[in-house]
Amino acid sequence: MTELAHYAVHDDHARVRRHDEPRAAGRPPFALDRHRILHCTAFRRLEHKTQVFVTHEGDHYRTRLTHSLEVAAQARRLADELRLNAALAEAIALAHDLGHPPFGHAGEAALAARMRDHGGFEHNLQSLRVVEYLEHPYPEFRGLNLSCEVREGLVKHRTTFDRPPPEADDRAIAAWFDTGPHPTLEAQIVNLTDEIAYALHDVEDGLMHELIDEAALSDSRLWREAIGPLRERFPKRHHGAVRRPALDTLCDRLIADAVAATRARLAAARPTDVDALRRHHSPLAGFSAEGRAALDELLAILKKTLYTHDHVRRMDREAERIIAAVFDGYVDSPSRLPPRFAARIDEQGLHRVVCDYVAGMTDRFCRREYEENPPK
Repeated sequence: MTELAHYAVHDDHARVRRHDEPRAAGRPPFALDRHRILHCTAFRRLEHKTQVFVTHEGDHYRTRLTHSLEVAAQARRLADELRLNAALAEAIALAHDLGHPPFGHAGEAALAARMRDHGGFEHNLQSLRVVEYLEHPYPEFRGLNLSCEVREGLVKHRTTFDRPPPEADDRAIAAWFDTGPHPTLEAQIVNLTDEIAYALHDVEDGLMHELIDEAALSDSRLWREAIGPLRERFPKRHHGAVRRPALDTLCDRLIADAVAATRARLAAARPTDVDALRRHHSPLAGFSAEGRAALDELLAILKKTLYTHDHVRRMDREAERIIAAVFDGYVDSPSRLPPRFAARIDEQGLHRVVCDYVAGMTDRFCRREYEENPPK
């Protein structure tokens, strides 16, 4: 087993959990976190939550669950390359989308609109709320009682398309953490693999279901360099036969770029320990300028073609309508809430309780609620 770097989070240095409990025999702290995340109900529900395409549209689309698994696999790979704590990186990756509502970003936009005057809604903070409070599988405490490092990784999750509002972020950090502006390097690499996974699986899903014209991808240098040699090597094979190896090549290049760029930043910054890394003026995990530009180029093509496709926009409008109607229905008739949720209304407020309930729904459960209780 490769020795961890001095800037990695070592198991023996894990910060305290919110609730004291004896260390499990034979199970390091972050492996225990991973176990608890994998076995919680919120994680299982991700199987039926939209990534980009609503889950009932087809059996082969990515879901929040498959996305989380792909992010975790790449995070573990990056962690191994950089001699980081792979179990910690994997735990953060597996938990990073637990707070996503049904119907993807359209569902989040609808909930955020309904909660604008009631404390707001943002899925990273909701992920923290899930593991801190909403999951309740143990008799000794509420939540999963995860390590501070995992919870910190959730509340400080950042990508180019995934940035919590500063005021919400500051409030959450002040309430739970006092660790510096940046999370551990293990959390930072999850930010990178989240973007990589997004780009690659959206390209694959878009091409598979003919919502992206492959000609549009020719504007991406990453795609051209990955697909070109395969076209020359297999000129008679159907385009679908070379798509997977092209995506694998693209992934390998982005991972290699992130490893090299992060190593260079670490060599320049020379952090003495994890806390020094947290206090650095900028994140130390990242892509090179060239790699960042190439990934941004690909993401811009996806935004122009896939994310604004008429089919996707139509699904998003329907999702926003369903979420809004279901939310309003429970606000108007709170007696319909399950008793365990209704019991929290006096303490936490009706809108927050309804928000928690709706955010935890799967796509199909939310749609069924809409169909069985249509807006009047």
